[in-house]
Amino acid sequence: MVFTRLFGWPFGLLASNLGHMKIAVCIKQVPDSWAEKKMVGGLLDRANVDAVLNDLDEYAVEEALRIAEAHGGNEEGGANTVTVISMGPERATEAARKALSMGANDAILISDPVLAGADAVVTAEVLANVILKGEFDIVICGTESTDARMSVVPAMMSEKLGCAQLTFASKVSVDPAAKKVSITRVTEAGVDEVHGEFPCVISVVEKINEPRYPSFKGIMAAKKKVIDSRDLAAVGVTVDSAWSLVADSSPRPPRAAGIKVTDDNAAEQMVSFLAEKKLI
Repeated sequence: MVFTRLFGWPFGLLASNLGHMKIAVCIKQVPDSWAEKKMVGGLLDRANVDAVLNDLDEYAVEEALRIAEAHGGNEEGGANTVTVISMGPERATEAARKALSMGANDAILISDPVLAGADAVVTAEVLANVILKGEFDIVICGTESTDARMSVVPAMMSEKLGCAQLTFASKVSVDPAAKKVSITRVTEAGVDEVHGEFPCVISVVEKINEPRYPSFKGIMAAKKKVIDSRDLAAVGVTVDSAWSLVADSSPRPPRAAGIKVTDDNAAEQMVSFLAEKKLI
């Protein structure tokens, strides 16, 4: 079953430059998925764990690069630019460098002590302001970050920007001349075909592509690319403290010992175990 939806042009947001696409990719540095996570003072401890580029954001970076490459490229002097935007501590430059080594042109990092522990509402507010001033045509995000698993920031940014949101895309098609974007979204109810116009916010699922590995040349080039670090004053935003706060937390309980199955009556033991777990 296929459903088609159409979003109109969001008046009031800045228009695309003719013959040139400015693509923004929102990324986040998160604790390694395999690291043991702890809460300190109601905030996730990010200082004492390995930090990586959010896995799902790699698909967003890859999709942005593929869109640019399909319509004139984003190399120096190319028809398009791909800018990664992140909000986080100073060490988030590591995640930005990873995206730059994949092929993005430049990066913007919003870093301010006031933003420590920022929730989705504050994050969307800050990112939307940076995006609006950058006059981007397309904004691409991963569906969620592995440290929060909320999946709401792309929609919140779209609301604040007043533009179309094309979320959970498993396929993206762009027509720069017509300034139109189409996505395919797979749901439990069927397949949606959603259409919008520049500017728009897109979130992509992990099955949309296979992110490229940074080449040695890309890694070396990333060291010379610009990361524009800004605080809240430079962004021109005044934000309140987070609207939500973790009041209490407890560590994950230790893993329980497994059940050993002996050779004697092994089949009966397996059947009893599966029946107890209501698996048969």
